[in-house]
Amino acid sequence: MLRIALILGLVEGLTEFIPVSSTGHLILFGHLLGFRGDRAAAFEIFIQLGAILAVVWESRRTLAGFAVDLGRRGTGRPFLVNLALGFLPSAVLGLAIHDLIEGTLFAPVYAAWGLFGGALGILAVEAWGPAAKVSEVERIGWRSALGVGLAQCLSLFPGVSRSAATILGGMAAGMDRPTATRFSFYLAIPTMFAASLYSLYRWRDLLSAADAPLFAVGFVTAFVGGLATVRFLLRYVAAHDFRPFAYYRIAIGLVVLYVLQGV
Repeated sequence: MLRIALILGLVEGLTEFIPVSSTGHLILFGHLLGFRGDRAAAFEIFIQLGAILAVVWESRRTLAGFAVDLGRRGTGRPFLVNLALGFLPSAVLGLAIHDLIEGTLFAPVYAAWGLFGGALGILAVEAWGPAAKVSEVERIGWRSALGVGLAQCLSLFPGVSRSAATILGGMAAGMDRPTATRFSFYLAIPTMFAASLYSLYRWRDLLSAADAPLFAVGFVTAFVGGLATVRFLLRYVAAHDFRPFAYYRIAIGLVVLYVLQGV
């Protein structure tokens, strides 16, 4: 079981922040490894906390600067408002339809179609998206932040990818790739913490002391993988577009459908 925890922790960390859908990959790998059911779902939610801790650690100086600069004329207050506007749409919709999505759509075939849909979204925004007008997180307007929040609602469908939805939403709102990527990272902090803690509370009866080693291995490997991925992506978007991720999504979606045929 520790080997499974190691594999899934790395899958979570390496896929959470790039636009390829960590949920889709966890569904696929969990299916292949035979790790399914409520206990597996609780584990996958818990290790998301390790991945999001990587963003907090990597962004700690920037976040501390915003926290210090919360005065009336500072940048901290608009930043918090933008985070709230980006967070609330998916939080409200998620609470309303969480059980429906979880009960009907968390299956490999739906994740595959989500991967295809996200790929088309990447290719469309890269081909026809507006010219970038915003190159700093501090200059993001409230309308753009709300637009990213509405785009994040698409990620409630498995396979779409929270990072893909928010990054593409930011680019569609006129942000350049690095700015959209950074805002996606920051928005992940309240979104993923809230979703993970809510789900863990609902499934608290499934957790036991015997699971501590399993969860610890997944948490640590998700943190390490997430930290490496965040650093890689920030360097990548400075000089490259997201089309390779779209082609990867199509390929992995085809793999999922092929594997399902043999089941």
